[in-house]
Amino acid sequence: MVAITKGKRDKDKKLTLLGHLQEIRRRMVYSTIALIIAVAVSFYFADEVFDFLVTRRPSEVPLIAITPTEMIVIYFKVCLYGALILAGPFFTFQLVMFIRPALTRKERFYLYALMPALLLFFAAGAAFAWFIFLPNALDFLLHFMDDLVTYQIKIGALISFEVQIIFWMGVVFELPIVTFFLAKIGILNYRWLARQWKWAFVGSFVIGAAITPTPDPINCTIVSVPVFLLYLLGILTAWIARPGKKSPA
Repeated sequence: MVAITKGKRDKDKKLTLLGHLQEIRRRMVYSTIALIIAVAVSFYFADEVFDFLVTRRPSEVPLIAITPTEMIVIYFKVCLYGALILAGPFFTFQLVMFIRPALTRKERFYLYALMPALLLFFAAGAAFAWFIFLPNALDFLLHFMDDLVTYQIKIGALISFEVQIIFWMGVVFELPIVTFFLAKIGILNYRWLARQWKWAFVGSFVIGAAITPTPDPINCTIVSVPVFLLYLLGILTAWIARPGKKSPA
């Protein structure tokens, strides 16, 4: 009897694993189709996006291409970057639908309710990178010791640099929303987060140094200080989401 029960349990586990793999495949197929459609849409607007991205460099620094295929390659990169942004919400939705069965009804409600906030905070981080960080970083990089050298910049290097900064700043700005959700489902505790503030302070500068490939402390600080403030905001959101908090009457 024990052997039969054990065999049935192993069979159920295998079926569950197979079901998860099939579900992953289905979500990946949906995401691939969405990405193909987004690439087609972004290809239509690629010229406008291209012109928009190159405006952040100092106007006196010329853009160059050093290989015959560079412009074609970077043009398609712009299309792919645009497609990833357009399809990003759909990718997030597919991820949510995959993990949804493992969540309780209340946890699902919080996850659905916070999805718009994730997009909003990502957009805020991207705006911070575009309007505050990139002008300062590019101005420093492309004027450093310019009395000795004349700067030119590869178009591919410029766009890759900008997209990397914009993307990671958007991700970092989602930290308060993530901490709220994790605290709400009981994984994180605001007291523990508060006790780690010293490590968070050091970590914010490590993250700032990783995001910003500039050697000067000014640009690193421009990124690191908001990262640490976002951590403090994450402590506040975790406190708001603490288990057992009485709902307002």
